[in-house]
Order: sequence, then C-alpha cells, then structure tokens
Amino acid sequence: MKQFDIPEFYRSPIISKVKNIRKVLDPRKKDFSPTVLDFGPVRFYIARHFGFCYGVENAIEISYKAIVENRGKRIFLLSQMIHNPNVNADLLDNGIQFLQDTEGNELIPFSKLKPSDVVIVPAFGAPIETISKLENIGVDIQSYNTTCPFVEKVWNRSKKLGEKEHSIIIHGKHKHEETRATFSHSASNAPSVIVKDIEDTAFLMDIVLGNEPEDSFYTYFKDRYTEGFDVKKDLQKLGVVNQTTMLATETQEIADYVKKAMTKKYGEENIKSHFADTRDTLCYATNDNQNSTYGLMKANADLAVVVGGYNSSNTTHLVELLEDQYPTYFINTENDLLNDTTVSHFDIHEKTVKESENYLPKKSTVDIVLTSGASCPDAVVDRVLHKLLSYFDDTKDVNKVIAGLEVEK
Repeated sequence: MKQFDIPEFYRSPIISKVKNIRKVLDPRKKDFSPTVLDFGPVRFYIARHFGFCYGVENAIEISYKAIVENRGKRIFLLSQMIHNPNVNADLLDNGIQFLQDTEGNELIPFSKLKPSDVVIVPAFGAPIETISKLENIGVDIQSYNTTCPFVEKVWNRSKKLGEKEHSIIIHGKHKHEETRATFSHSASNAPSVIVKDIEDTAFLMDIVLGNEPEDSFYTYFKDRYTEGFDVKKDLQKLGVVNQTTMLATETQEIADYVKKAMTKKYGEENIKSHFADTRDTLCYATNDNQNSTYGLMKANADLAVVVGGYNSSNTTHLVELLEDQYPTYFINTENDLLNDTTVSHFDIHEKTVKESENYLPKKSTVDIVLTSGASCPDAVVDRVLHKLLSYFDDTKDVNKVIAGLEVEK
C-alpha cells in the first residue's frame, strides 16, 4: 500500500499506533471487531477501519504539492477538496481559493482565470462540462487532478454499460459533487437517471411495470435525468452504479429491486438481456468503514461519537447505522464537546446543530464507541479522545494502554 506524504499535523500518536497494530494482527482485513482501549473509568471501542482513505490522502498530498511547486502563482480548488472543514480551512490558509461551492455555483467567475493559474480538481472529480471550460481557457487540469480512482472506476463502469446499450441508474444524492460528476460522465455514454433511495427506485420500477403513467417520470425525476430521456425505450435495459459513499446495503437493495422488476416484466429467461448484473461499485474504504461500523454495533456501549464534516456523505451514513444502536453524537472537532455534560452535535435528520445534556452517563465505567468518516484526520480523533478522557478521574496512562495492545499482539 502506497504511503502518502501529507502534513504531519494530520497524523496522530494514538490512532496511528492503534491502526498499525491492527494491520499487523489482521493484514487481510478479515476481522471487523473494534479495538478496545480500556482506561479504567472509560473504555473506547475504536472502529477497525476509519479516517483518511486512499483517495483522500492522495488528494491532500497532491494539493500540498501544488502549493510547494507553485509559489507566487494563483492556486484554485475547483470546489472543496473533501468534505471536512478543517482540511479545507488549512488549504485556504495556505492561499488556495475555491472556484465553486459544493453545488457547483461559481464563487469566482471562470472568466477571471488565466492559463497560468493552477486549478486542482478535487477527489470527487468534476463534470465533463466543467473540465471543458477550464481546458478552453488553457488551464492545466491534469497536473493536479486528484480525482479518486474509485470514482473513476464508476465512470468506467458507466461507459461499459452504455456501450452495451444499457440505460444507467445512479444511486446517489443528485446535488453531491461526486454524483454530479458521475452523472455527467454517465450521460455522455447512455441515458441516465439518479435515484436517492429504494423509494425512488420503487417508483421508477412502477413506471417500468406500467403501474404509474410514463409521463410521471419527468415530474418525479425532474433535474435528475439526461436530456432527451425517452421512457418508452430507455427503460428496457438497465444497469446500476453508485456514488461511492452510499451505503453498500442500500445499493444492493436497489440493484436487487430493479432486477426483480425487470424479471417480472421480461421473464427469467430474458433477464440477462435487460439487466446488467454489475458488481457493487462502492469503494473499498467506504465498504471497510461500513463493515467496521457493523462491528461497533456489536459492542455493549453507552453512546457513540462520530467525528467528521457535517456535509460528508460517508460520515452521515456511519451515523445512520450507529444511531439505531446507541445515542449517537455527530461532531466536527473536540471543541463540540463543550464540557462533561453538554455536547454540540449535528442532527442529520433536521440538518441542524443542537446541544444535548447529560450525554455521558454517570456510572463506574462508561463505554464509548468512537469512529470517523473517510475525510477526517486521525489527529482530530486523537483530540476528541483526549478531551473525553479529561472528563474522567484516575484514568490509565495512554502510552501504557497502547503498550498493552502491543503485548497482546
């Protein structure tokens, strides 16, 4: 596995050691049970996999490389590098400017760009139309293109589906940067439509089966289908791809639902001609993080703390899973732990930040599940752990607890 050169302040003395120990114990990633750090009055259940993934570390490395190699030049990020405010804030502090917001609206007009400017393409990738605009200006967008290879894998899958005359169903959030980019690439190869969840999929399949009028497609999926989409002919052969950060179980459920509906309409003997039984396009890091979260759900914990950017799709899905099992607090940094009784956290359902009281139970040993999204630096998780530790008396020394793991190894 490639080792990335990212700023040292993103790394951590605690979490990095825990991860390294687990890599030695489980090199093939077969064990998704959490690591238990027992500090006496408080125990932490640390997810087997979490934090920076390959795509994120690659994007950060390239971005800082761009800063070092282009002193004196204007450097722009097409949009947020990743969905983590701490990472993006540091890039801004280093002089990088954002060209667009997360929905693709221009913050700085492209007309003000010059061929000599440096533009970094974020890990989510970019729509073909946006890349074309930049290329027409004469901007070099290849030298610092940080598009995640797993996102490009989805684009390649879409291309192959299109070559076989399949229309493409994209499981994703239609305003998300990655889904907008994937939709653009998919649209260049085949008729495409975006579904957010199983409800959208069920409605789409009701149209296929004649249970809903064909014209309802254009209203229900407004702004989520390709120009010229013809319901009569473009829903006869289908394949499913996804935004890489969506829940794997939901993508599989959607693919199964589509296959079942197409089988009902065309018959089992003809299904291969009408449904592309594609393998899941979820990235390995998202898959590992989600499987590790299922491992966390087996712990008998009192609460869960999830760290990450509030607009991070993969982090939100971790919260969705954990909140079915524990009181779950989605925080951005250790500063959201206001004290030992009050926590400021993000409600993913109401899309608001709220404060909760008495989040730490009063008992002899408190068990806390701790994890983070793929765009969250381990150093932030370290600080969260230290902050929580500070609320308990007579805790064991951190180094001794970590040393205990190494002895067990």
